[in-house]
Amino acid sequence: MKTLRTLNTYMERLGKENTAPVLFAERPTLRFEPEQTTCPVCATRLTVRKTQMKTATTMSIGEFTAHETLRQCADCENHAVYASNELARLAPERCRFGYDVIVFVGLALFRSHRTVGEIVEALRERNVSISPSEVEYLGKKFIVYLALSHRQCTPKIREAMHEKGGSIFHLDGNCEGGAPVLMSGLDSLSEIVLGNVKLPSEKAEQIIPFIKEMKSRFGSPLALIHDMGGGILRAIKIVFPNTPDFVCHYHFLRDIGQDLFGQEYDLIRNRLRRHGITGKLRYHARRLKMVMDQNPPLLDAFIQRITNQAPAGSCIEEVPILSAYSLIQWALAGKHQGRGYGFPFDRPHVVFANRLRTIYTQIEQIKDIHLRGEWQDNKPLFKLACELKPVFFDTSLQRTLDQIDAKIKVFDQLRKAMRIAPPHGSEGLNSGDLNADMGGIEKAVRKFRARVVSAPQYATNPAYQKMIAQIDHYWQKLFADPIIVETPQGRIIIQPQRTNNIMERFFRDLRRGNRRKSGNTSMGKTLHAMLADTPLVRNLENPHYTQILLNGYSTLEERFADLDVALAREELRNVQITPERVPTKIRKLIDDPIFPDSVVNIFRKCA
Repeated sequence: MKTLRTLNTYMERLGKENTAPVLFAERPTLRFEPEQTTCPVCATRLTVRKTQMKTATTMSIGEFTAHETLRQCADCENHAVYASNELARLAPERCRFGYDVIVFVGLALFRSHRTVGEIVEALRERNVSISPSEVEYLGKKFIVYLALSHRQCTPKIREAMHEKGGSIFHLDGNCEGGAPVLMSGLDSLSEIVLGNVKLPSEKAEQIIPFIKEMKSRFGSPLALIHDMGGGILRAIKIVFPNTPDFVCHYHFLRDIGQDLFGQEYDLIRNRLRRHGITGKLRYHARRLKMVMDQNPPLLDAFIQRITNQAPAGSCIEEVPILSAYSLIQWALAGKHQGRGYGFPFDRPHVVFANRLRTIYTQIEQIKDIHLRGEWQDNKPLFKLACELKPVFFDTSLQRTLDQIDAKIKVFDQLRKAMRIAPPHGSEGLNSGDLNADMGGIEKAVRKFRARVVSAPQYATNPAYQKMIAQIDHYWQKLFADPIIVETPQGRIIIQPQRTNNIMERFFRDLRRGNRRKSGNTSMGKTLHAMLADTPLVRNLENPHYTQILLNGYSTLEERFADLDVALAREELRNVQITPERVPTKIRKLIDDPIFPDSVVNIFRKCA
């Protein structure tokens, strides 16, 4: 063991002595010359035009001075100038940081979701001194290089999609607050993000150019999957009039649930907020926990009593305290009940409200039972009952709970018929991904429809009538038949996914990454600042796509070095222009054809 420790110490010392900071304590000067020594046109020997100095930083060396010699042909008319290819492969022209630093920053920001501060520190350990603003700039440069490489590989991506039998486009947009809409298109067969754009709104006239570009680059898909947004529906009808398109079952059910009992759910949430019951319960829980912490054996004794393991004649003084505390925690846990589907599939506020009512009912049965003959023992239960009483006797809340309960039962019947987001499932946004018997689903939905329409209350219930009208309206876009296609490997059958959850997961991961870096659940500021093609980073998780993107190179650094630096610089300038979201009030004004006259009249009146 002593020998191993000595060897390990020696290896650590040797490793430190061979790091860039030690090897290059002072910034080294490296000389670069053109690999070309004679003119490729006239074979004349090149002459030195000038030498220039450049400070560059790479992860392998750190900061160094590049002393570059430029050569020129004196005989040719164009007097072509030749520079060092070796230096060009290390760092872009007019850029201080090397391609390896750009790739490190890009992957750290957009794949590992590390903060700018973490990246600055990580690079400092690698002898790369960089500021936070430079990290953010290199992150944008990484996305530009990735987008340019992606576009150059369009023919090969299209060929790869053809080998799989074609493509099925999934379209979706992500928007929060007043931020631009980030719209993305993805092929579910190859699982490749094909294109992205930032739009001021989800109107058809904004979406059409994006879909047309997708069509021109990747051809017409076998089918399209999307949500029920009016803009997307109109845009697809114009650009792909003869291509089958289907609405996502998950989005379809979500919209039906929101229309069916969204109003009642909002009322329940608002009533609970008005009572302030969550804060009150947490206050009592904290006070009870302080008592429990002062006497730890109380908890073990209570658990033994709950599990019927308490010895006869054991102390019972802990029962009221632990009962009140555990009932509070049971109620609060209801606020987090769900299967990862989101509303209306998960209804945590309904669960919470029902648990509050259950607790009050149970406490009323036991608060007057004095286990030791001392009424003071039950004070925790009395206090809890006092807090819950206004909630229990809130007639508006109770009436709404009864109404929503009936609608939830109908909605869950439709979930069962469509075999997606089951109430007791745990797939979350993975629900509905597997191929399903579309004929069986269609038959079950038809039976559900008949059952609802034939119910006595249907004729007087506008909510159910609206639900049935929505089902009828989208019927032809709900049930996709298998598609038979010819491929180089022979005939195959493709069943379009019946959900757009691949896009939902895509945007969910984007939000999680943003929350990891910023600590903010809102994507508004991020959508304003980020480049539209940032989602292309997701493709780097796809080995087949990465192979296409590298195009024969072994690393991203080598691939990026093959790009036209001037083109990348121009692209970076263009993509940082954020589409402006015109305020709603201004949009209403400019819809008036005589709006300019109104502006003139303002000046005349004020003059």
